[in-house]
Amino acid sequence: MTNDHVVLLGTKGGPAIRPGSSLPTSNLICLNGQQIVLDCALGVTKGLVDQGMQLKDLSLIFISHLHSDHYLELGPLLHTAWTAGLKTEVDIYGPAGIDAYWDGFLASMKADIDLRIDDEGRPDLRGLVAIHVVDAGDVMESGGVSVQAIRTEHPPLVDCFAFAFETANTRVVFSGDTAPISALEDFARDADLLVHEAMLEAALPALMKRVGNGSDKLMDHWLRSHSFAHDAAKTATRARVKRLALSHLIPSDDPDYGPQDWQDAVQGHWDGPLVVGHDGVRIDL
Repeated sequence: MTNDHVVLLGTKGGPAIRPGSSLPTSNLICLNGQQIVLDCALGVTKGLVDQGMQLKDLSLIFISHLHSDHYLELGPLLHTAWTAGLKTEVDIYGPAGIDAYWDGFLASMKADIDLRIDDEGRPDLRGLVAIHVVDAGDVMESGGVSVQAIRTEHPPLVDCFAFAFETANTRVVFSGDTAPISALEDFARDADLLVHEAMLEAALPALMKRVGNGSDKLMDHWLRSHSFAHDAAKTATRARVKRLALSHLIPSDDPDYGPQDWQDAVQGHWDGPLVVGHDGVRIDL
């Protein structure tokens, strides 16, 4: 196995969890010795620890967009890392508005943070986090890893991003949440791995019934703002990527559908190596 790898920590599309379900979206990207977290949904903290990461080593986080299944646990992750010994700066790259979330979290935890600084001698958590607002284009470069972003099509949100993480030898692209867009084909061109969101078309009516409190607007949102598995497959083929991984699965927790259904959904559109995401799957690069 190589040192460079990606772990899909949470592979469920949408914020709700039910008995037996997988967890919403979060990822760990290990490149050139750097541990990069992409999206911080419910369960991200435990997922990172389960991969053997020392939370005090947390240093770099990316948030693709401001839907709760991508950033709900950002604040708790940072606070927990702080209680686990974090004393160095963490850089967070995300869309406009992520700073308001962080300020709100700090306000909600002010009593605890102040108490631990005074009673336990910890550094001030408020001084350890740097927020960087993302726009399309070059995002950052550090330690031999460069990051680029493009906007995706995920209405009603505008600031929703796909990210490419690149070293001298490896390029990994995450689609973020998106309807099919040709721009992603160019963005992912010749990537070693494309991690793409995916819906299973046949399973959506049953999912609507299970959700229970959504109107027809929920189905409308899925259809205009997300991609079917066969769409992801077509994008991967046109982009000539080396491997395709399906994640942010809608649905991921219906016992009537399993990995074979996802494989069948891409058949005829993608004939390369395929990973059907499940929580904790490691993809070596």
